[in-house]
Amino acid sequence: MVPLVKHVTNLGMLSKYGLIVLYVSFSLMQSVFLFVGYIKTVPVDVEEAAFIDGCNVWQVFLLVVYPLIKPMTATVVIVNSLWIWNDFLLPLLVLNKTKDHWTLPLFQYNFKSQYTFDYNLAFASFLLAMLPIVILYAFLQKYIVEGLTSGAVKG
Repeated sequence: MVPLVKHVTNLGMLSKYGLIVLYVSFSLMQSVFLFVGYIKTVPVDVEEAAFIDGCNVWQVFLLVVYPLIKPMTATVVIVNSLWIWNDFLLPLLVLNKTKDHWTLPLFQYNFKSQYTFDYNLAFASFLLAMLPIVILYAFLQKYIVEGLTSGAVKG
């Protein structure tokens, strides 16, 4: 983290926009890796059949390939959202100048002081902090389950 913070400081990106750039660059590495591995499992015969039926490249992607990779898209969205929403260290290092741009985990850390811990406020904030990710997972879980069971039963 020391070299990362040093480079971010030299580039003048110790702000919320710098944090966004870091999140995008870090999440792209994992997302591309997961998508490449998953797209390799998509049968080429399906794409060739769509080309024979008269689809162009974009139609093949949007109408054939994208519906097949929806489970991986849902997985990538959930994993990256969970990581970004709960991340503590990167915002602490990048956004440590003012409280104006702190993230929720940074504010939750302030419920603890040297001698006391405000359990009521802390656990209420933990519950409220979990809600957006739980709601996101509730909406996207059907795609993950669909992807797990798509090859299990022949229709």
